[in-house]
Amino acid sequence: MSASLYGLVAEFRQPEEILAAAARVREAGYRAVEAYSPFPVHGLDEAIGFEDNRLPWMIFIGGIVGLIAGYSLEWGTNSPMVERIMSRIPADVVMRQMAYPMNIGGKPFHSWPAFIPIAFETTILFAAGTAAVGMLLLNGLPRPYHSIFNAQNFERASQDRFFLCIEATDPKFNYENTWEFLKSLGPDAVSECDR
Repeated sequence: MSASLYGLVAEFRQPEEILAAAARVREAGYRAVEAYSPFPVHGLDEAIGFEDNRLPWMIFIGGIVGLIAGYSLEWGTNSPMVERIMSRIPADVVMRQMAYPMNIGGKPFHSWPAFIPIAFETTILFAAGTAAVGMLLLNGLPRPYHSIFNAQNFERASQDRFFLCIEATDPKFNYENTWEFLKSLGPDAVSECDR
């Protein structure tokens, strides 16, 4: 095995084939495994053992921050109490004149039912923004080069082929044994992938 070897790649034609192969790879004890497909294959992430739950927590925290930001914005601009507090703080002139409470129709300044729609919208805005940025960061994007691009026929991964890669960094990886194991899964081809 050369030091420049990234892993061994098996190529499949059908999503059912890669799903069955991924389950067998996981059962065999391989853990440094990646699957590539032109469209989402239901159950493939569980089959290869992908268990990353950071993104839902990031979205939840982003939504909470959006809720607090939206509600604080409304409360701060409608409350005369904030105006009194800000007038005592030696700050910029704009900060002291920020609040502009208006009593419309005799409603209280802190009318929380009226604040709910805007707070909801900022919750959704911040959660969606966090989801987009978090997805890009966790996927390591943009990534103009990856070693898997060197695999034979990998340009078809975005068209009509499915690829399963066992990386050379896997503790169970042995070139000959892994090659034979991948061949036993019934792929169209097995090839090396260099770094």
